[in-house]
Amino acid sequence: MEAFPAFFPLRGARVAIAGSGDGAEAKARLLAGSPADVVRLEGAAAHDPARYAGAALAFIADPDPAFCKQAAGAARAAGAAVNVADEPTLCDFHTPAIIDRGAVVAAIGTAGAAPMIVSLLRADIEIRLPAGIGAAAEVLGEQRETIRAALPDLPRRRAFLRRLLAGPFTEAAARRRAEAARLLDEALAAANDASGEAILINPPASPGLLTLDAYRDLTSADVLIVGPGAEAVASLARRDVTRLSLAEGGAQRIAALVGQGARVVVLDPAAEALRASLEAAGIAVRTHPSATGR
Repeated sequence: MEAFPAFFPLRGARVAIAGSGDGAEAKARLLAGSPADVVRLEGAAAHDPARYAGAALAFIADPDPAFCKQAAGAARAAGAAVNVADEPTLCDFHTPAIIDRGAVVAAIGTAGAAPMIVSLLRADIEIRLPAGIGAAAEVLGEQRETIRAALPDLPRRRAFLRRLLAGPFTEAAARRRAEAARLLDEALAAANDASGEAILINPPASPGLLTLDAYRDLTSADVLIVGPGAEAVASLARRDVTRLSLAEGGAQRIAALVGQGARVVVLDPAAEALRASLEAAGIAVRTHPSATGR
């Protein structure tokens, strides 16, 4: 990892934009809808450290390289983290490509190495993020404690949220918050009746050959059971996923976890052998082929 990605909270923060021209205007548009206190600086004011007092971030963009260098020094002297457009050697941080859905923000960057890759990824991710996902996140944030109280068990809570976000709740949040709140209340009322599922994946030789559907299931697993030769594919899972060996994750253990609401993913070429045992126990089972075929 060449650069560590991080999100700066903007509510109550002071952000300075120094310079003029298209680059400075672009930064101003980027921050126009944020809750930050945005300060514009031009000319000699941009070279005075006192004008950056209290600023957490400083964006500098101007056609004059000398202006940018001096402004960067002034902002840095005041304690601000600095980004200078098109001058990576003067930057404390790089600005990624941003997909803004309100409370949900996705950022993609290559530390300035390959902007074209960033553009391609942004277009791909943008069409996958529902328009209402930000509003849905806000509703869930407002009801966080209610959801935690109703579903104190983490695997069951994760399973509940997966089902909720896959249903009409997300679209409703974009249109009418009251309707989304009603759907959330109805889902919570029935939440404890829901169970998890078991997913069997025959891992391909290379992680890049994993199907998109299998990847989605793998990265949303609550419990991951890893067989021999599957470590490369297992590395795609969440870092905080509960991992078990095949010896620890037999049919009885999987059935118990699914009954608790967990999504259990088994990565093993011989995983099909579990299917009969799990189905006999009344456990919902899905399987994925080993590769995309490309």
